[in-house]
Amino acid sequence: MNALDVVSVGALVLLGLIMLILLFQYLRLRGIWKMMLVCRSATRWARMWEMENRELRSALRAEKAHVEQLQGKLKILQSLIPSA
Repeated sequence: MNALDVVSVGALVLLGLIMLILLFQYLRLRGIWKMMLVCRSATRWARMWEMENRELRSALRAEKAHVEQLQGKLKILQSLIPSA
């Protein structure tokens, strides 16, 4: 085996090592990518729930205002009816 063969084998081993490192990086990045997709989906659901909660709170406030209005009208009507 001459010097050129040793250099060629060394370069081949180095290329194999680089390929192994790239494979590990790919696997790690794939895991991060999957985690990012899960987080994005969870964020989308959280936004929808937040919007729904806002709408429900708004509807509840409107219902409470309506109940107060009806209670006020009831008091006025009760005051118009003479007590026996």
